[in-house]
Amino acid sequence: MELSNINRVYFVGIGGIGMSALARYFAKRGCVVCGYDKTRTALTNQLEQEGILISFLDEHETIPTAFREKFDDTLVVYTPAIPKDSSILNFFLNKGFDLKKRSEVLGIISEGMYCVAVAGTHGKTTTSSMVAHILTDTGFGCTAFLGGITTNYNSNVLYGKNNVVVVEADEYDRSFLTLHPDVAVITSMDADHLDIYGDESHLHESFNLFADQLKENGRLFIKDGLPIAGITYSANGTSAINAKNIRVEDGCFVFDFEDGYTTIKDLKLAMPGKHNVENATAAIGAALSLGINPKRIKKAIANFKGVKRRFETIVNTKKHIYIDDYAHHPEELRACFDAVRQLHPNKKLTVIFQPHLFTRTRDFADDFANVLSTADEIILLEIYPARELPIEGITSQMLLDKITNHNKQICAKENVIELIKSKNPELTLTVGAGDIDTLIEPLKNTLTHA
Repeated sequence: MELSNINRVYFVGIGGIGMSALARYFAKRGCVVCGYDKTRTALTNQLEQEGILISFLDEHETIPTAFREKFDDTLVVYTPAIPKDSSILNFFLNKGFDLKKRSEVLGIISEGMYCVAVAGTHGKTTTSSMVAHILTDTGFGCTAFLGGITTNYNSNVLYGKNNVVVVEADEYDRSFLTLHPDVAVITSMDADHLDIYGDESHLHESFNLFADQLKENGRLFIKDGLPIAGITYSANGTSAINAKNIRVEDGCFVFDFEDGYTTIKDLKLAMPGKHNVENATAAIGAALSLGINPKRIKKAIANFKGVKRRFETIVNTKKHIYIDDYAHHPEELRACFDAVRQLHPNKKLTVIFQPHLFTRTRDFADDFANVLSTADEIILLEIYPARELPIEGITSQMLLDKITNHNKQICAKENVIELIKSKNPELTLTVGAGDIDTLIEPLKNTLTHA
């Protein structure tokens, strides 16, 4: 399907972060855009305010008349998270529509463009957002499809006037294999999505296939230590590209960038943690490969405000600090905890964690328990199932039993606010990829006025 021929687009699962970015993009192009999602959220409310019609009933009668017959100018996009028995999904299948996954549509959009793709089991949202921000802030420009809401632009999509597109390349379901990047970044390859891949070796195989799709004379930036050949980067001082002299000054991480050709000293990054310094190092390397001026890159890094739900400080008063993060894998939790400790080494850390997926909880139960045990106090929510059905024996209680810190408990999500009121913690961290984000505003109000 040619991009120029698309006039109408229907999204089955429009409320997802990646799907909503595509919806906004096509609406910006002047297409008629509609969609369905199971749950109304702040993001779907924003889409509706932008003129996109959304139904929250999985009934094919809610599909607008313009989308009920198959036409060459009509595109239907779906997410694998939609149940296979969905009435709306099956309506389009039975009518003979050629349904596309989000990743396939990104492939259509990026075809013929200069593509910068950022992949990794974690770190890809922050890194791709940094790249997009550097290109935008310096005046270079780009179109971007991101897996989070950037604070600088309050959006997950950016619209550029040039031929450059920045894409967050998702490894789930091998989605990133629809892309053929000119510049690629791989931030991490830790075992994840084992419900899809089976084991780590098959996950690595997919990342190698992604790397092989780099265009001729393209550049591949690889986190040092990953089993793929490329331009290595790290904060260890031993790679082709390095972050050095890392320190904390006035609540910001400050570091020097070196790649053997260019040195940028005293870069300031508001996003804390060594892992984010490394993300910034990769983003700077990608930006330099496009010929962007180092002084402008330094300024862009300094005013990058981060991504919502990526180590986002919600409350910062004399009595209370509250940080929220999307971490949902043991390595992400470890990096997040380390960053919190670096910024607030003398405060008692209370963690509210919502496990995401029964399979992930099962596959990494011991690793989750080891990391969670390092917090001063742990409050576990029930497992967020997302697309999955329960697995016998895989529960939050099972995970709690493995945690060695005795200052731990399970709490129903609806009771968290009262529990926090009673504990009045000085340093609170919410982590998880499910619907734990619905607690952010209530916790903000509680801790601000406590």
